[in-house]
Amino acid sequence: MIRLYDTVRGEVRDLTLRSPGRVSMYVCGPTVYDLPHLGHGRFTLVWDVARRWFTFQGLSVHYVSNVTDVDDNIIARANLESRTESDVAAQYEKEWWDAMTRLGVARPDDTPHATHYIEGMIDLIASFLDRDVAYVTSDGVYFDVSSVPDYGLLAGQPLESLRAGARVEGSDEKRSPLDFALWKNAKPDEPSWPAPFGDGRPGWHTECVVMALDLLGEGFDLHTGGFDLKFPHHENERAQAEAAHKSFARHWAHHGFVMVGGEKMSKSLHNFTSLTDLLDKTDPRAYRLLVLRSHYRSPIEVTPSIIADAERALDRLDTLARRFQLSVLGGDNFELASSHAWEDESLELYERVVASMNDDLNTPFAVAELFEALTAANLMADEGHGASARRLAQSINALFGALGLSLLAGSHVTDEVTEKLVIERDAARLSKNWADADRIRDELVQRGWIVEDGASGTVIRRS
Repeated sequence: MIRLYDTVRGEVRDLTLRSPGRVSMYVCGPTVYDLPHLGHGRFTLVWDVARRWFTFQGLSVHYVSNVTDVDDNIIARANLESRTESDVAAQYEKEWWDAMTRLGVARPDDTPHATHYIEGMIDLIASFLDRDVAYVTSDGVYFDVSSVPDYGLLAGQPLESLRAGARVEGSDEKRSPLDFALWKNAKPDEPSWPAPFGDGRPGWHTECVVMALDLLGEGFDLHTGGFDLKFPHHENERAQAEAAHKSFARHWAHHGFVMVGGEKMSKSLHNFTSLTDLLDKTDPRAYRLLVLRSHYRSPIEVTPSIIADAERALDRLDTLARRFQLSVLGGDNFELASSHAWEDESLELYERVVASMNDDLNTPFAVAELFEALTAANLMADEGHGASARRLAQSINALFGALGLSLLAGSHVTDEVTEKLVIERDAARLSKNWADADRIRDELVQRGWIVEDGASGTVIRRS
């Protein structure tokens, strides 16, 4: 049984499914007005790993992640650059998917766009107005949060407490500072759609509830996002579903931030590092490994030294792949536990990793188990237990593949000559032929490689 921390209940509990064997999950996606930053990279990796792990355990997953392609930020950028909003959204959506591909994040099954669901949003808002759950002001339509008795559930605070601490934003005609915009009236030179309550465009909180219910249906299994979305965004989604008398997500899960000097990384704070810059400078797998080494609910900090440490760990994995000539797993393919043989040491490793992953996606424990197994596999091979060592190495490869991390026997190797030199140097070191090992090292250095002696063999990388 897979267990996840439930934000509503404040505890780790069983992920009970609407339909046995099938997981329906909705992940809040990007607003496409700028390059993705490291925080975006983390959330896509966290839930990509979850999706892959559910699949590995034999579950059928329907994974939906939206694209917000109409928004204040998109409009502001379009005006600043004298472009159309659709042009801005198209450019940065392409940047987004290009970065996700490089990061090894699998495409969602569905990627609904806000502008494709305007009609459904208008229908929902009209139904709220009919029942006095929403009201019209001079600048749009607002949702009355007092119409939902348990408003504040995801925030973990009662309505009165939230109201006392709220700042008034938007129209001064709002009944409560917590009321939020469902519809924004049209302004000159901004995109708008016709509606019975006035031409305009939807508020941000309205799109996800309409798209999630359309694609996943009522009572879908899992809704996820960052801690910053818990309130008000996710609470406002939930409130609208409640007001519409629709059962919404059965389970809510949220991930931690990427931190910079003690602050959350975000575009609004102007402290973000472009994900594309990181991917240009490092092996993209290093960021996945860094994310795996931290529990998804904990904050992480990304620094050059932390990335370098992850790259060194990758070198150990790739050396194992090279030593045992392991096939490439993960990537675009989803691994299935049933496709691999688990016996002896491999079965014990599998059971330990499964126990960690099924306990609130405890990737740090799982990764630690896999690196301990890596050391054991190399030691077994060194002692002449080749068959057992290879079996264990194949299991390490399969389990990392299940987490979306590919071990590459040829990683960092750009040609057959370099690969042959690495293999020859490992053989020379194993036979204690230090003169040959030094000569090959010098040749690799002349070819532009940094050469290191890792515990599992020769490690090469570019400077």
